[in-house]
Amino acid sequence: MRTLKHEKWIERLSKIDFAYQPIVNIHTGNAFGFEALLRFHKEAGFSSIDDVFNQAYTHEMLHPVDLFLREKAFAKFAKFKGQSHIKLFYNLDNRLFDTNDYSPGNTAQMLGEYGYSLDDICFEISEKHQLACNKHVSKILDVYRSQGYKIAVDDCGTGFSGMQLLYYTEPDYIKIDRFFIQNLENDPKKRLVVSTIVNLAHFMGSLVLAEGVETLDEYLLCKEIGCDMVQGYFVQKPQLDLNQLKKRYMKIGHITQNERRNGVVKDQSLISNQITHATPVYSDCSIISIFEKFRNEDKISFFPVINQHDEPVGIIRETAFKEYIFSKFGRQLLENPSFGKDISRFVKKIPISDVHSSVENLIETYSHFNNNEGLIMVENMKYIGILSTNSLLKIINEKNLTLARNQNPLTKLPGNTMIHEYFSKTLADFSATYHLIYFDFDNFKPFNDRYGFRNGDRMILMFADMLKKAGFSENRFVGHVGGDDFFLGVKHSENKDILLEMERLASQFKKNAESFYDRETVEQGFMVARDREDKIRQIPLMTVSIAVLELPGGVDRTCSIEAAGNMIARLKKEAKQSETGICNSTMGMPYPQNQTAPFEVISSILVK
Repeated sequence: MRTLKHEKWIERLSKIDFAYQPIVNIHTGNAFGFEALLRFHKEAGFSSIDDVFNQAYTHEMLHPVDLFLREKAFAKFAKFKGQSHIKLFYNLDNRLFDTNDYSPGNTAQMLGEYGYSLDDICFEISEKHQLACNKHVSKILDVYRSQGYKIAVDDCGTGFSGMQLLYYTEPDYIKIDRFFIQNLENDPKKRLVVSTIVNLAHFMGSLVLAEGVETLDEYLLCKEIGCDMVQGYFVQKPQLDLNQLKKRYMKIGHITQNERRNGVVKDQSLISNQITHATPVYSDCSIISIFEKFRNEDKISFFPVINQHDEPVGIIRETAFKEYIFSKFGRQLLENPSFGKDISRFVKKIPISDVHSSVENLIETYSHFNNNEGLIMVENMKYIGILSTNSLLKIINEKNLTLARNQNPLTKLPGNTMIHEYFSKTLADFSATYHLIYFDFDNFKPFNDRYGFRNGDRMILMFADMLKKAGFSENRFVGHVGGDDFFLGVKHSENKDILLEMERLASQFKKNAESFYDRETVEQGFMVARDREDKIRQIPLMTVSIAVLELPGGVDRTCSIEAAGNMIARLKKEAKQSETGICNSTMGMPYPQNQTAPFEVISSILVK
């Protein structure tokens, strides 16, 4: 191993090995890269991984020790990588740039020996140690970037250097620390932090990697918020054995396929139809060749820039050449080999988005950046085109039209199409507990007949507002089936908590409904009117019947939407006959024997 001469250090570091953990596309599961993670530090006589580098720094050995380990990690991973383009993420200690013997150029030499290209390597810079001189480090990282290396900021959100590190490194990737990912589905503050980091990263033209994802819920929320890549036990634990690594992790792809089948992914065709394939230029071309392109194609104001693996680097705007166009010796300067070989000084970042992203995420990204070019669109991290500002406006308009068609015109709540999509998603998601809740007013028609349709609509809007307040959560979905029928879907709640909430909701509705009747009717507790059989009788004041169907997590409860709908219809009928107005059951389990109903064999009806 090069540069390390100290025999004791060589002996200790020879006991260290590297494990590799996949970093995958959050939409497809394709391996984008692998992070090299140091192992067996205790066998080498170190108390922790940090202790390896702390001791090296203390003994002024950090640079040679890092190069020794760097080559060891590169050499081992090359056996898995082969000729494929899969990135290796390697952690750099920030203090390395501050050492007296630091010198660039060593990495390029060893890469050639092991069959890597420069942009196969991503250096991770951590927030653990403050940068001694931000501008000095920025220049070093600029050199790395101009050579083709990628830069990632690791552990984003946990270190004390914070925004300074993001500002000076201008990273290609931002890795969100595990602390913010853990229990993300139950912590709104963490969701806000993650969402803010995602928006900031996309504003800077960086891609976002969620670290330490261990559960399906964490993965789905990271995807929903707009993360581009994912790393963690949910995909695969770090592996010492290269034979255990894969170039595609089918579990992630299957989740996306299931979402598409169940109508969750609705935007991709809408987005794909609006993408324009603007011809890119390559990052290793000369400045003068791009200059000539602008001269020959006068209607083009910018070119996307991609590397040899079709990954976007940024764009070059025509305006970047203005000072050279109008300069007396501008063209000669561009033609100068020492100046015109490196185009990185002209490349500017704009936001990058995956074609599988939701329209909402695209709008969020664009609204923060608000540039003239739009968004660079990728699939599996490879450039496919530009989504222009005008195209994005067309998508928003089409999305709004679709949303309007799927809304109830009175309450503006999602209608049957979106309710159907929600049903499909919940029935297919065995990992989480859901409650499907159906509401139906009792004695609504007699009220409507006496007090008029306008008051009937007011009653419906009143209940819709109650449900909107109850459903104001990322884990809740409120829909309006039509007329006086409503729907509420709840994720991650206990059955007893749901039933208590429904009791309070029913009680509040009964109290609110009384204000729609005249005083005499309220005092006597009923109204005299014709029932559905056209007979005059005393009709109680309006209440609401509630059917609650629990879908337990961790249970294979495969069934059709029709079967689940039939079950809710039966629960609703039972609720109307009960004293409380509420009836509940659990899918896949027998109906309680003390309740008379046509539910004695629920499991045989619903579960295959």
